[in-house]
Amino acid sequence: MQVQETTDASPDEGLLRALGLGSAILLVLGSVIGSGIFLTTGGMAALIPSPSLLLAAWIAGGVLSIAGGLTYAEMGAMFPRSGGVYVFLKEAYGALPAFLYGWASLLVIISGSIAAVAVGFAEYLSYFIPAASTSHIVLSIPVPWGTFDISAAQLVASASLLVLGAINYVGVRSGNITNVVLTAAKVAGLVAIPVMALIWGSASPSYTPIMPPDITRPLASFGVAMIAVLWTYESWYYVTYAAGEIRDPQKNVPRALVLGVLALIVIYLSVNLAYFYALSLDEIKGVTRIAEKAALALIGPSGAGFIALTVLISTFGCNAAGILGGSRVLFAMARDGVFLPSASKVHPTYRTPHVAIVALTVWSAILALSGTYDQLFTYVMFASILFSVATGVAVFVLRWTRPGQPRPYRAWGYPVVPLLFVLGSTAFVINTLNEKPVESLIGLGLLLTGIPVYMYSTRRS
Repeated sequence: MQVQETTDASPDEGLLRALGLGSAILLVLGSVIGSGIFLTTGGMAALIPSPSLLLAAWIAGGVLSIAGGLTYAEMGAMFPRSGGVYVFLKEAYGALPAFLYGWASLLVIISGSIAAVAVGFAEYLSYFIPAASTSHIVLSIPVPWGTFDISAAQLVASASLLVLGAINYVGVRSGNITNVVLTAAKVAGLVAIPVMALIWGSASPSYTPIMPPDITRPLASFGVAMIAVLWTYESWYYVTYAAGEIRDPQKNVPRALVLGVLALIVIYLSVNLAYFYALSLDEIKGVTRIAEKAALALIGPSGAGFIALTVLISTFGCNAAGILGGSRVLFAMARDGVFLPSASKVHPTYRTPHVAIVALTVWSAILALSGTYDQLFTYVMFASILFSVATGVAVFVLRWTRPGQPRPYRAWGYPVVPLLFVLGSTAFVINTLNEKPVESLIGLGLLLTGIPVYMYSTRRS
C-alpha cells in the first residue's frame, strides 16, 4: 500500500477525531456484517447447486469489493472529510450528482437498509420473546385502501433505532465504543461457527461437478446469486462517511478499507465452508435461516439459540455503525447548503452532528414502522448500483482533471483494479435493468424527485 505522509488541510470544524485505525476497521466490519451471512447461502444453493460455484460467488463478491475499496481509498485519502461518496462525486462531477446520491441515501438506500436490519433484529428477538414477532399485530389503523397493521416487531425495530440514535447523539466515542463491542461480539460469534464445524461436523462438502447439469442458465443463475452476495458485502464504504472523525485519515481510511474487506472475505468463506461441513448440499438448498439450521445440526437446540443471539448482536451492531456513518452524509450535504441548514450543526458539548443523527434515526424508524421500506429499497437499487459505477469512474476523472492534487494514497493496480470495479458494477446495472426493468425505472423516478428539492435548496442558499 502506497502511503505518503501529509497533513489534513480540511478538518471538519467542530467534529472530534476520536477514531483510530482499529476503530475504523471495526467500522467497516460493523457496517457490513448484519443478517446476510446468516440467511443467504440456502437461497444461493437453490440457484447454483454446487459448493465450488457457491464459494466462487463469495470470492467474486470479495474481489469486487476489494477492488472498490482500493479505488475509493485513493479518493478517501484525497478528501479526508465527512461525507465519503457524496464528497467524491461532488469533487469529480459537481454539486447536483452528489446531491442526488445524498438524496437517494436519505430517502431509502441508507435509511431503508437500517430499517430492514432493524426489523430483522426484532424478528430474531422473537426467538426469545415470541410476542415480539411480525405476526403479533398490536395496532390496526383503517386507511382508504384497507387496514394498516403495525406489528410488535415493527415497534421493537423502531425502538432499537431510537436507542442507537441516542447513543450516537451523545458522542462519537460512545457510538464507537458501542460499535467496537458489538462488532467484536458478532465476529466472535461468526468465528464460532467454523470452529463448531471442525469439532462436531459430521458432513463433508459434496463432490458435485463444478457446473452441475441441472443448471439450465448458469451465467444468469450465477448473476442472481451474486446479488445476494453483494448485498451481504454492501456498506464496506461507510467508513469514508466518517473520515472527518478518523485520526490521520489519509493513512487510516485506505488501510481500514483494504484490511476490513480482506477480513470480510476470510470470515465469509470460513462460515460458508462450515455450512458445508455441518450439512449436506441437499439440506442447504432453499433454507433461509441456514446458520441456525447448521448450528442446530452441530450441537442441538443450544446451537440454534446461540445463532439467534449472534444475529441479534450482529443486526444491532450493524445499525450502530450505519447510523454513525450515514448521518455524516446528511451533515456534509447540509454543510454545502443543499440540505436542512440545521443538520450542519455540531453539538457544543458532545461534538457530534446531532441534528443529522436525529433526522436519519427518525426517518429510519418511520420506515421500519411503515413496512414499505423493502419495496422502496428494491426500486432504488438500480440507482444505487449506478452510483457505484459513477464513483468508480470518478477516480479516472480526478486523475485527468486534477493531476496535481496531493494523493497520499494511490489506488493499487491503477488503472486495472478501478476498471475491474467499474466493469463489474456496470454488469450488474445491465443485469438489473434487464431482469427488473419496471423497478429500475421507478428507482430512477424516485432519484429524479431530488432535482426540484436541490433547486429549492440552492435557491434558498
